[in-house]
Amino acid sequence: MIEREEIEIPERVVATEAPNEEREFEVGLRPQSLADFVGQDDIKENLSIFIEAAKKREEPIEHVLLYGNPGLGKTTLAHIIAHEMGSQIRVTSGPALERIGDLAAILSNLGQGDILFIDEIHRLNKTIEEILYPAMEDYALDIIVGKGPTARTLRLNLERFTLIGATTRLSLLSGPLRDRFGVTHHLNFYEDEHIGHIVKRSAGLLKTSIDDTAIEILARRSRRTPRIANRLLRRVRDFAEVRGDGHVSGQVCDEALQKLTVDHMGLDQTDRRILQTIIEKFDGGPVGLSTIAAATQEEIQTIEDVHEPFLIQVGFLARTPRGRIVTEHGYKHVIN
Repeated sequence: MIEREEIEIPERVVATEAPNEEREFEVGLRPQSLADFVGQDDIKENLSIFIEAAKKREEPIEHVLLYGNPGLGKTTLAHIIAHEMGSQIRVTSGPALERIGDLAAILSNLGQGDILFIDEIHRLNKTIEEILYPAMEDYALDIIVGKGPTARTLRLNLERFTLIGATTRLSLLSGPLRDRFGVTHHLNFYEDEHIGHIVKRSAGLLKTSIDDTAIEILARRSRRTPRIANRLLRRVRDFAEVRGDGHVSGQVCDEALQKLTVDHMGLDQTDRRILQTIIEKFDGGPVGLSTIAAATQEEIQTIEDVHEPFLIQVGFLARTPRGRIVTEHGYKHVIN
């Protein structure tokens, strides 16, 4: 069995966000090529064509915007594009770019065909965003030197590079920035079959023995999200090593996920509490988001960004003009 470090995990084992320590661990499980990337077949096919065409023209690939829920593979795809293009990649995030000088230093150090990946690009400072416009269109950096009447604009030419932006909130991106991306792709939730392939591949990389029944259980309870699948695999592996012989069987997997309070649909205690609250206190809805937050003692943003998307995806919750409603499937799940 391989040695492993203690990795900080989120308070919710099915959370889609990951702390920095877990993101570093994910690097070892990350596929390096489009051929190894499981799922998102339409996106892979399109990207392979764009990459091949760019290579034939000996040009950088057009600027790429990837959007979708956390944990679906936006960062992984950015690294794969860099690998397929044979380019260096520089990684940063919207909140990390606080000053114009920060962005100028990064852009001026990019070589021909290099890739700049900006995660959470919707959180870019407005001033920083405006500096990006000429950089993306004309491969030039306009810097204002001096102040007042003596101020002048200095234009620095940049190497032709590719910007890959990732966001979970496409609606928060300004129109001018969004329009400057030549390629835009939406990453969808994965099918259970694809999640099963990801779990099997990750188990192999972790040198963890696992049977087909356990793979099916993990795939079904991973909320159709690779990051959650890999996290649950690691937690189940811990149970198998401590309570058994290290082999992840269906029984061990089921017992471990019960201990982690992840049910057969991938819902945890907070998800179920939200549904139960709407049913028991508000007759199943409709009820406003702020009211649900007050009744469950959860933040509005957390419910809207973390819990609600999956509950809607599996058909347990519905949005209406008057508020949220628990569906018939949601009722059956809570009752059972």
